[in-house]
Amino acid sequence: MNPMSSRVSTAAADYRLNREAYLARVADLHRRRSVASAGGPERARRLHKERKQMLPRERITALLDAGSPFLEFCHLAGEGLYDDVPPGGGIVTGVGLIAGRPCMVIANDATVKGGTYYGITCKKHVRAQRFAWQHRLPCITLVQSGGANLPDQPHVFPDWGQFGTIFWNQIRMSGEGIPQIATVHGSSTAGGAYMPALCDENVIVRNQGRMYLGGPQLVYAATKDVVDEETLGGGEMHSRVSGVTDYLAENDAHAIAIVRDLVSNLGTPPAQRWEVLPARPPKFDPAEIYGIVSRDTRVPTDNREVIARLMDGSEFREFKPLYGETLICGWGRIMGFEIGILCNNGVLFAESAMKAAHFIDLCCKRDIPLLFMADVTGFMVGREAEEAGIAKHGAKMITAMACAEVPKYTLIIGASYGAGYLAMCGRAFKPNAMLMWPSGRAAIMGPDQAATTLAMVKDDIHKREGTSWTNEEREAYMAPTRKTFEDFANAYNFARNTWCDMVIDPVETRPVMAMLLELAGRTPARETEFGVFRM
Repeated sequence: MNPMSSRVSTAAADYRLNREAYLARVADLHRRRSVASAGGPERARRLHKERKQMLPRERITALLDAGSPFLEFCHLAGEGLYDDVPPGGGIVTGVGLIAGRPCMVIANDATVKGGTYYGITCKKHVRAQRFAWQHRLPCITLVQSGGANLPDQPHVFPDWGQFGTIFWNQIRMSGEGIPQIATVHGSSTAGGAYMPALCDENVIVRNQGRMYLGGPQLVYAATKDVVDEETLGGGEMHSRVSGVTDYLAENDAHAIAIVRDLVSNLGTPPAQRWEVLPARPPKFDPAEIYGIVSRDTRVPTDNREVIARLMDGSEFREFKPLYGETLICGWGRIMGFEIGILCNNGVLFAESAMKAAHFIDLCCKRDIPLLFMADVTGFMVGREAEEAGIAKHGAKMITAMACAEVPKYTLIIGASYGAGYLAMCGRAFKPNAMLMWPSGRAAIMGPDQAATTLAMVKDDIHKREGTSWTNEEREAYMAPTRKTFEDFANAYNFARNTWCDMVIDPVETRPVMAMLLELAGRTPARETEFGVFRM
């Protein structure tokens, strides 16, 4: 396989301007991550330390093997959604190595509103569980939670995907032999008590961890009994009397050491099903992507140049290079893992869609995972496209993508609008993971398209009513719609709502994909059965 060539000039003025604009985006990403990683307010963190407790991220660091990566999910969940609640949703979730075994770690952050669950906290917890279930990863839950946040009841209590789904997932995963282990590090009330109670094994910290369905205040209100927290639900009582807990630890560090020992006795992790070659760096520096991605959303990016900076050795075997040229399909390796790439390089035509269906079929037959790199304003429209059967051929692509049982990943690098978003394995089609670059954006349609469409509807109303408006009035009408769609499409709006799993720096793409592929490669292969392809 020959390396790709490149026509990029890093000395060009346009490259430099693109790079400066993207570096500002990357700085903003790292600033947002830093705020989310801090957790609750300084006062709450100080109180935590005064109680001799580790902070949530300190617990995670102690739990993971030295030097283990931590692939964090939904880091920016909830950003700006609630008053006085920092990004992260009051919980930390991600995958790391414990005793050499990949595990999903879910840690309540009691410095954020006592570790109570908002609607976004539930969504983030459930998403972590679903990833763990899909990849058969043990779930290690570090519990310190006041249960549901009562004012946010509609988003926490009644529906699927909320707090009750956390219990459902725990029970069903345990039933399938996927280990569920918990530690109780502080007061854990109601749902916060059920989470460790529903685990296979759990640990509680003496004179610190407490579990009860109702705290002392609720007990008094219900029964008029006066009881202190430790007597009601402390570690000694639950370890010696109730039997709700299995191991009694002296402090946070001891509890974590017990969990590490439990994980070390879970047996041998599954073998890797794919041949993984030694990783090789691309021929072209991935950091050059900063200068390649267009700073102007109206100017397309040459995505072949992007692919050349992600593949091992910049080697890429393109499939049907002369047909359906607005969709690049082909095979390469990312840090030793073979992968099939579908990357937009323009709008989707009928030929692009047919090529995609053919390519996906080949990858399914060969058990090669798929990476959809989305940068598309949608499918081609117009009379000629409709007569050519664009809906029929687009349906072939969507059918192939939806039915494919190989691991699938979505990376939104630019625009991802309308049916183009869906066809490129949008969130509704359950990719193993959905990632966005800071330049990524997704919506039903682009801001200019949306504003123009609604203005044309208003034009028709004026015609029917015999009225008119000026160009200035028309633009004033379009501006709010344009801004609404720009705000919605923003990668951070998707991140705060957990519509994507993570926003990553382009230079993180290779190591993040390698970690995801390593996890997927330790799950059993599944046979694909395609739906009907309309001919």
